[in-house]
Amino acid sequence: MSLPLFALFLAAFAFGTAEFVIAGVLPDVALGLGVSIPVAGYLVSGYAIGIALGGPLLAVLTKKMNRKLLVLLLGIGFTFGQALCAIAPNFELLLAARIFVSILHGTYFGIAFVIATSIVPADRRGLAMALILSGLTVSNVLGVPGGTAIGTALGWRATFWAVGLLGLIAALVIAAVLPRHAGASASQGSFRREFSALGRQQVFLGFAIAILVMIGQYSLFTYIAPLLLTVTGLETGAVPVVLLLYGVGATIGVFVGGRLADWRLMPSLIAILCIQAMLFGGLYLLAPYPIPMSIAIGLWGGATFAFGSPLQSRMLLWAADAPNLTSALIPAGFNFGIAVGAVLGAAMIDAGLGYRTLPLIGAVALILAAAIAAGSGLWERRARMAPPLPAGVAAQ
Repeated sequence: MSLPLFALFLAAFAFGTAEFVIAGVLPDVALGLGVSIPVAGYLVSGYAIGIALGGPLLAVLTKKMNRKLLVLLLGIGFTFGQALCAIAPNFELLLAARIFVSILHGTYFGIAFVIATSIVPADRRGLAMALILSGLTVSNVLGVPGGTAIGTALGWRATFWAVGLLGLIAALVIAAVLPRHAGASASQGSFRREFSALGRQQVFLGFAIAILVMIGQYSLFTYIAPLLLTVTGLETGAVPVVLLLYGVGATIGVFVGGRLADWRLMPSLIAILCIQAMLFGGLYLLAPYPIPMSIAIGLWGGATFAFGSPLQSRMLLWAADAPNLTSALIPAGFNFGIAVGAVLGAAMIDAGLGYRTLPLIGAVALILAAAIAAGSGLWERRARMAPPLPAGVAAQ
C-alpha cells in the first residue's frame, strides 16, 4: 500500500467511525442530553440526510479547488465538527454538528475515489477504490467497538474527542504524503458537463443498481439482531459475534471486489449481484439454523461489499471527463437506498409478515439489479460505446 493511499484510507476510516460509532453510545448520549432514545436516533438519520443532500452540493461548489487542499480542509472541518459534538451542551447542537460532519463525509468519499484512482495505474484502480471503501468496513470492525469502549470507560463525549483526534492525524498524514496535484484533472471541465455525465446510461443505471442493492441490504440488516434472536434462536451475547463475522466478511469482500474490478469489470459485477441474490435466498432458508445462518451472514457481508468497487469503477470510468458530481452522488444513492430499505423492512414487519421474510426483499431487489447490470452491459456492447477521456487529456 502506497503512503498516499494509506492516508486516504485513514481519513475514510475516521469518517466511517464517526458515522457508525454513534450506535454504540446512543443510550448514553440520550441519557446525557435528556432525550429519549428514539429522538436520539435522529443523530443517525440526520447524518444520512446530510451525506445524501449536502455532500453532492458541496462537491459541485468546490469542483475548481485544488483536490489536496480540499481534502485537507475537509479533514480540518471534520476535526472541528467532532469537537463541537464533544462539547455540545444540548441535543440540537449535537445534531447540527453531526449534520455538518456528514456533509463533509459525503464530499470526502466522492473526492477520495477520484484521487485514489488518479494516482495508481489503470489496472489497479479497482483495488485503489476498494482500499477507500475498506475504511468503512474496518471502521465497523475496529472503530465502532473501540469508540464504544472509550465511551463506556470515559463517557460518550470522550468518544467524539477520540474520533476527532483520529481525523486530525489523518489530515496531517495527507498533508505530508499526498501529491500536490493528485486528482487535478477532476477540477477541470464545466458544470454543464458534470450534469451531462449523469445522463450516460452506465452512470444513471449504476445509481439504480446501487439503490436496489442497498434496499435489499438494509431491509434485512437494519433488523438483523431481532431476526437472529427470534428466528435463529441465538443468545443475546452471540449476536455481536455473528456481526463480527459479517464485518470480517465485508472487509475481505471489499478487496476481492477490487481485484475483480481490475480483472473483468462488468462480468464481475453481474456475477457478484447474482451471488448476492442467491445468498439472500440462502438466508431465508437457513434462518432457523444457528451455525449455517452464521456462516451465510459472513458470506453475505463479503458479497455485499464486493459489489462496490466494480460498480463505482464503472460509473467513474464513464464519467471520467466530469467525475465530481457523479462521485459525490454515489454515497447519496447508497444512503437513499439505505433509508428506503429500512422503511420497507419496517413495513413488512408491521404487516405481520415476520422477520424471516426480510431476505426475500433482498432476493427480489438483487435479481432486478443483476438484470439491470446485464442489460446495461449489452446496451453498451451493441452501441459500441467508448468511455470518455479525463478532462484535459487529448485523444490520441
